[in-house]
Amino acid sequence: MFKIWKIAFRDLIRNRRRSLLTLLAIVIGVSLLLFTGSFYDGVFAGSLDMSIHLQTSDLQLRAQSYDADKISLDWKDLIENPQDLTGQIESIQGVQVVTPVLWASGMLLSANESVGVQINGIDPRSSIYDPIRQALTSGEMFAADDRGGVLMGAGLAESLGLSVGQNITLVTNTANRETDQAAFTIRGLFDTGVAQYDDSTIYMPLEKAQTFTAAGTRASAIRVLLNDRTQAESYAAAFAAPGLQVLTWQQLNSILMDSVNASAAFIQLLYFIVLGMVAVVIANTLLMSVFERTREMGILSALGMKGRQILGMFLLEAGMLAVAGVALGVLIGGLIVYYYSQVGISFGQDIMEVKASNMITYGKILYTQFSALKTMQLSLTALIMILLVAIYPALFAARLQPVQSLHGK
Repeated sequence: MFKIWKIAFRDLIRNRRRSLLTLLAIVIGVSLLLFTGSFYDGVFAGSLDMSIHLQTSDLQLRAQSYDADKISLDWKDLIENPQDLTGQIESIQGVQVVTPVLWASGMLLSANESVGVQINGIDPRSSIYDPIRQALTSGEMFAADDRGGVLMGAGLAESLGLSVGQNITLVTNTANRETDQAAFTIRGLFDTGVAQYDDSTIYMPLEKAQTFTAAGTRASAIRVLLNDRTQAESYAAAFAAPGLQVLTWQQLNSILMDSVNASAAFIQLLYFIVLGMVAVVIANTLLMSVFERTREMGILSALGMKGRQILGMFLLEAGMLAVAGVALGVLIGGLIVYYYSQVGISFGQDIMEVKASNMITYGKILYTQFSALKTMQLSLTALIMILLVAIYPALFAARLQPVQSLHGK
């Protein structure tokens, strides 16, 4: 009985250069695809997490008539007595954090220039704003009863030559369709890593924002974080009530989700293109091996080796190369992905698209994200494609007649 695995291994060793080049093609292809997929996963996961914590949350409750693109302050567009609704939602199992927020458009007046800003009236005691606390570069978070303090993006402060402790003047349209202005003191500066957010955002205590905009006790929205984000739609259905719209994180990040879907299709196409190229290299390698070993095939056939054994031998060669190449590709690609998941890839400036109702934030530093499931899918796809393209040269070798093979025909 022929030990075809020994013959297959011997041939791979005998043709080291060809085998190594083929192995290298597989390693490069798998590593490239693993890194590319992990990069896109990391970009979108980081962007989604940033968007949810900075702006959208897992769920948002708004008045039915509220239009976030206009940042309306009309009383009919705001939630009345949001604290009552917040208390009801907090008591529901699975809800992690609930907090009201008031949004308003405004102008910041300084000695040098005036710039447009978005004013966020918040409850500073809520853990939903921990990312802002952690992003403070100087100063401190204001207290809930602070009537004159604000937080400002570090980028905005730098552009205006401002620092902690200095006074600024804010102007805003109010709920009664008038214009009001007031002086505030900068309590702290934050740097989220998203320049366009840091360059345009002002935080102040919710009660002060309500007074400043003449919104009474009303709020623009109620932000909700859940223990399990994947259950957002179920909770949205449970929170539904007349006069309210309940939006999930998918709806609030629809631009980002569309980008994820488009990128997923692109990644799949890239997988098949790169793996197809690798498979062609494998097929070419095996065909060359068949042509170089026709005499050897004839001798083996004459000694009693069956066609199916020759078929198995060539498939085994392809399998050895595929398994070794995919394993090394995953190892090398995985190490690269791990490295960039820790240090990130700096682009110098961030890419961001902002609307009040939708936001894509990528930040200045992007991180890769490893997915064991997608790595397994990539590995299996690579193995299957390589073995499939190996069938033709293996069948060609198996069908060679002994007489033809011995004469090199």
